[in-house]
Amino acid sequence: MRKIFIQLLALLPGAAIAHGYAEGDLAIAHPIVFETPATAQSGAGYLTIFNHGDTDDQLLAVKADFPRVMLHQTEVTDGIAKMTHVDSIKIPAREVVALEPGGMHVMFMGLAGDPFTIGEEFEATLVFEKAGEMHVVFKVEARPGDSVEIDHSGH
Repeated sequence: MRKIFIQLLALLPGAAIAHGYAEGDLAIAHPIVFETPATAQSGAGYLTIFNHGDTDDQLLAVKADFPRVMLHQTEVTDGIAKMTHVDSIKIPAREVVALEPGGMHVMFMGLAGDPFTIGEEFEATLVFEKAGEMHVVFKVEARPGDSVEIDHSGH
């Protein structure tokens, strides 16, 4: 199982193999958040989930020490990106699901003047329907290039 995980990680860009986690049929690669400005009230988390099993699973929630943590999907309409809450994220058998900018992600809300700074780390627990709980550490990295304007006014 670990050999398959390492082989799959080798297919990812160099930075993506920096840290990962494996338990049962699931493997998690490179949980990160990008640095946020001092005034930010929220920050998005990204990671890649590998399902090596023969059974679909679902990411139901993420638990972390923030006032609110939700799963979100980015939807772009007429050039405007908007976040929408999703109850779960399907992880099909033998598939890879990427939570990434412009798509599905974890939203950590309630930063309240405590921004994410480069080099910071925090623990979180991913809650899966079948695999149960998986503990990971999100690392804060520099934001690459220009970012898309996202409407989080409803959060």
